[in-house]
Amino acid sequence: MIVGGTVYALVKDWGTPLFSNISFHIFSALFGIVILKLAFNAAGNGGRELTKGRVGDIPRMETNRLVTTGIYSCMRHPMLFGLTLLPLGWALLIGSPTFIRLIAPLEMLFIIFMVIIFEEMEVKRKFGESYKSYSKEVPMISFKFECLRKLFKNRG
Repeated sequence: MIVGGTVYALVKDWGTPLFSNISFHIFSALFGIVILKLAFNAAGNGGRELTKGRVGDIPRMETNRLVTTGIYSCMRHPMLFGLTLLPLGWALLIGSPTFIRLIAPLEMLFIIFMVIIFEEMEVKRKFGESYKSYSKEVPMISFKFECLRKLFKNRG
């Protein structure tokens, strides 16, 4: 989706005044790099915490225990939070007004709906009642400062 969106946006924006503005591109690219860094930090921090749910010889990024500690005590889908930032970060990096205003928000919504539909069904099936009670206490995502600090913290 990102590749197709990039091509579409660049073709649509080529020659427009904002796309030709170097100041806009510098600001946009710098902001995009920051957003991408946050997205990768979120994915890394969520993934590191998720490995605590691995017992025995199971495939990478799989769990066989419900993880409710660390960032997962604040939100059920921290990696989703980071993943949804990727289209926005990329859009800002390439400096495409069409990608920023149209394509990135649509891709972000698509990612959220896919997680809500498929990921939630999968973990409910996998962990049953323990996940249902966990989901009553912990939101899918959280904008609380402490949660965001845990999520985006740079762990090198």
